[in-house]
Amino acid sequence: MASIARTATSLSALAAALALASPAFAQEAPAQSQEEVIVVAQQAQKQVVSDGTVGVLGAQDALSTPFNITTYTAQLILDQQSETIGEVLENDPAVRTTFGSGNQSELFVIRGFALFGDDVSIDGLYGVTPRQIVSPELFDNVQVLNGASAFLFGAAPGGSGIGGGINLTPKRAHKTLFRATANFSQDSVFGGTFDAGTRFGADGAFGIRVNGVYRKGETAIDHDQREVRAASVDFDFRKGPGRFFLDFGYEDQRANWSRPEVRLATGVAVPAVPDGNYNYGQPWTYTRLRDLYVIARVELDITKGVMLYAAAGARDAAESGDYSTLTINNLGPIDAARTQGTVIGGGTASRLFVPREDNNESGQIGIRAKFRTGPISHQINAGGSVNFTDNRNAFSFGAFDNSVKSGCGIPTATTTSFCTNLYNAPQVPKPANVTLPASGGSLTDLPHVATSEFRSLFASDTIGFLDDHVLITGGLRRQWMVIDAWNRGSLQRTTRYDKALTTPVIGVVVKPTDHFSLYGNRIEGLAQGPTAPINPNNSTNSGQVFAPFHSVQYEAGGKLQIRGLTATVAVYQTKQPNAFTANTPTAGNPNEVTFVVDGEQRNRGIELSFNGEPSRFIRLIGGATFNEAKITSGLLNPTPPAVTIVGNRAIGVPDFQANLGTEVVLPFLPKMTMTGRVVITGKQWIDAANTQRLPGWTRFDLGARYVFVAADHPITLRVSAENIDNRRYWYSAFGGYLVQGSPRTVKASVTFEY
Repeated sequence: MASIARTATSLSALAAALALASPAFAQEAPAQSQEEVIVVAQQAQKQVVSDGTVGVLGAQDALSTPFNITTYTAQLILDQQSETIGEVLENDPAVRTTFGSGNQSELFVIRGFALFGDDVSIDGLYGVTPRQIVSPELFDNVQVLNGASAFLFGAAPGGSGIGGGINLTPKRAHKTLFRATANFSQDSVFGGTFDAGTRFGADGAFGIRVNGVYRKGETAIDHDQREVRAASVDFDFRKGPGRFFLDFGYEDQRANWSRPEVRLATGVAVPAVPDGNYNYGQPWTYTRLRDLYVIARVELDITKGVMLYAAAGARDAAESGDYSTLTINNLGPIDAARTQGTVIGGGTASRLFVPREDNNESGQIGIRAKFRTGPISHQINAGGSVNFTDNRNAFSFGAFDNSVKSGCGIPTATTTSFCTNLYNAPQVPKPANVTLPASGGSLTDLPHVATSEFRSLFASDTIGFLDDHVLITGGLRRQWMVIDAWNRGSLQRTTRYDKALTTPVIGVVVKPTDHFSLYGNRIEGLAQGPTAPINPNNSTNSGQVFAPFHSVQYEAGGKLQIRGLTATVAVYQTKQPNAFTANTPTAGNPNEVTFVVDGEQRNRGIELSFNGEPSRFIRLIGGATFNEAKITSGLLNPTPPAVTIVGNRAIGVPDFQANLGTEVVLPFLPKMTMTGRVVITGKQWIDAANTQRLPGWTRFDLGARYVFVAADHPITLRVSAENIDNRRYWYSAFGGYLVQGSPRTVKASVTFEY
């Protein structure tokens, strides 16, 4: 540990020295060879910018935007060898990535609120993004908006996004390009990617960009097998006043024998973390995801400063999985070789089989206009959007033999659980399905479970005064939400919401100088209500759909751009209804839980972020977030005896998060870039009663890349190690599920560019 600290300190000192020394280097301008020019061009590619597309407001520069936006580019994805959106967001101090309820779907926590994969947008459209795991190599940008976005993007159909949103931007052909990458990830994941594009036709009017991804092998976690097949084809046509874009994407993601999440029974202390590589899952667990999506967009400049646009997208998806979550109750036999302190790690697990199909459509149409009325400028935005989702799924538990149900507190009548241990998990045979047509639905003819129809109209005006040194944005979006839910067994509709709500926005930007701005906003969040997670044995209301969530956010901050570096500070407050899984034990089932929406959660915080290149020799990405997520009203149990949780901290929201990433180009070795990153996460509560808490954790990553030129073609070698000291830690407790951090993972790749 001391050596790690010394390494981090040395790296920081070297970075600071180079930053101070850079003006001296800048004074010299010796002649450069073609090889040197190519190397410098490769190293200077932007990885992070603070500009971005702000929903219906369109492309905005950082200092003119009353919101906090960070854009991670395709260059960062390539340089950091990122394989999922979550790995890209390891750079963001306001975001942490965890998993969904019992499966391998990435779930993003922004400002202490969930963002499901269902609510990640592509080019501003909801419902077309693969919902569980996304290959970032197919996209040009991963944009993160910190804060609510009901006006900017519309209501989130998946039921999340109150604390922020993620928007993906398709790649476009800007020049002739062919790039091929071969990569390796510990233990035995091999694969590669390619990225090719060109422009053709008169004046290069036509463009095509093609990307492909393939990986397969075992990860650094024992037995955890992953396979990825993904491809995208992006067309564009630009002629005169018009632009047409057509994007196709396909993803096939597979995970087998993955390490599961962990729950704690009431009163059980947080267990010691198992070995980083150890897998306490079952060999029959898996996740298979197949997504196909298409997006079309048209833009037409009808006169100077006025543009009409329309976009439409659709997604067809099928997925299935056998899932299993381990619940620790400290019962069962003790294995002296694996026992960790006073927590023996005994507990129960089960099998949940879920097949699912989704068919979604999304569209928007609008107009953007820029003009002046005397000394006042205007940016008008108006239009409408629609979003349709159709979800069909079923579920079945597994019937386990009595031979695997001894001594861990499983009731005699229960057949759907087996005994296991966090530190010495037995491998049990895959059980047969428990036929539950009355509640789980048909596994062959999947029943409709939920549909939604969201329609909206919006209008806004950004008024500029004093040569746009003062910008005031005001807007309204009228949102109609029709949500239906059905019983899987009876096929009868059980829930219908048909409501309309207006979500306003007000934003102010003041730019005292060309390099500094102050901003503030009041904006609201709106999302489809949550669905109670399916819990095989213990939940009293699995699958229940709740009313839509509505929230209000206030934010103020400042932005500074100087010497290639952009820094942002923001202070925010957001309120929303509180949802959590409450412990409701009964005499027959001491582990019984109920998913409830009760009371209000208020998140307050301060964000500090910075990114950019203050000199050609150093790049910085990082910041810190201080978050107070508190329950301001609500009860612990939905039934008497009622116990208040007012004043308690929200589940799984750290009070402190920090990321510091540094890249240093050594002046005496300009072809080499050294990289380092520190990720810090504070303590997290596991339960609504605030009796169980995870300790904070810190992780160190190191890496390097080397660029050389062969026949005027750059070749880049990369190697990195995440969690370099192979630290054991519980990464997240969001939603009450413990997720163990990944062990040390070494990655390597070589990229050839023509």
